[in-house]
Amino acid sequence: MKPVSAPQGSIDAALDHEHNNFGLLRLLLALAVVVSHAFSVTTGAVEDEPLARLTGFTLGEHAVNGFFAISGFLVTMSYVNRGWRDYILARLLRIAPGLIAATLAVSLLLGSAMTRLDLGSYLSHPGLWRFISGTLISFKSAAPLPGVFDANPLPFPMGTVWTLKYETLCYLGVLIAGLAGLLARRELALGALILLTLAVIGREIVAPHGPKGVETALRLPLIFLAGGVAYLWRERVPLSLAGLAAALVLTALLSPTPAHKAALFLTTAWGVLVLAMAPALTRRRSEPPADLSYGVYLYGWPVQQALVVLLPGTGALALLWPALALTLLVAALSWYGVEKPALGLKRRLLRRS
Repeated sequence: MKPVSAPQGSIDAALDHEHNNFGLLRLLLALAVVVSHAFSVTTGAVEDEPLARLTGFTLGEHAVNGFFAISGFLVTMSYVNRGWRDYILARLLRIAPGLIAATLAVSLLLGSAMTRLDLGSYLSHPGLWRFISGTLISFKSAAPLPGVFDANPLPFPMGTVWTLKYETLCYLGVLIAGLAGLLARRELALGALILLTLAVIGREIVAPHGPKGVETALRLPLIFLAGGVAYLWRERVPLSLAGLAAALVLTALLSPTPAHKAALFLTTAWGVLVLAMAPALTRRRSEPPADLSYGVYLYGWPVQQALVVLLPGTGALALLWPALALTLLVAALSWYGVEKPALGLKRRLLRRS
């Protein structure tokens, strides 16, 4: 699939470059989610977040869009270059250990410390085990813990795990497409992207104020697929900062039309890839020494919820700084104690097989 000579300025040429900004971008996107949630956890209203009123989406939703674009690009590349066995192990060992550890830490450690119930009643409460199973099996982000955060504006302890459901479904889609040989027929992937884009536009025409869940079910797969298509067509996709600026202007001009959201999603998907690989931005190493992005994403919400209880009446911005510091600390513990060892296990299992 890779041409003999990749055109300069394309994604394909950038993949041969020594440095990229994927790790840094993932961390910044995860921190943006924490910043966004500083408003909703203190007020209980998502619309209180300033960017929501300006763009129709919160900073956290824009950040999740960026995550899905990067994920679509990288996991498609992973499958194409390494095959199904490495792909399955990599996806399982990247997502599951961190999620299991976070769910148990929040429910058994943080929950035991923060609940209004006595410890025995808390540990024997059926709601505790429903929370654990619901979070791990169906990625329920609105599941409560007995007597924990129930006086907070938003009472649920792990408010970000819902996106993992869509992430997992997208991973499964790549696996099925790869096993069926569809990734080798990249025109089909491009066709699917066009159909999803038309579906987003069609929804805006037919039901612009319809259920948010329907929009999300179109938005996240569209952005993930856009990242994957960018990899499959990598010798044709440019990395232009000037082009990105023009795309942003065009997206803004489309704001009164039903095509606005589709343009925003596609521009976001391409934009994060430009920021990750554009030659002008990758001259120096930017990779963080530890990949804290997943831990920040998982633990940011419960840390903020705990601070709402411990520092009652504190405003969103005042609460943000201790939340960021504590979240980064817990994310580092998650990376070095759980996530990095799990990735090491993947390499050992592949060598053994």
